[in-house]
Amino acid sequence: MVRKTIMTAALVALALSAAGCNTVRGVGDDLESAADAVDEET
Repeated sequence: MVRKTIMTAALVALALSAAGCNTVRGVGDDLESAADAVDEET
């Protein structure tokens, strides 16, 4: 039963991450931009 629940949660997480791929990519770009700005300040 626990294994089935974990598998279901993993599949849901995979589906959500695939659906939000563009959003996640945008967040990654924002984080990279922020990291570059911090690097330039130091």
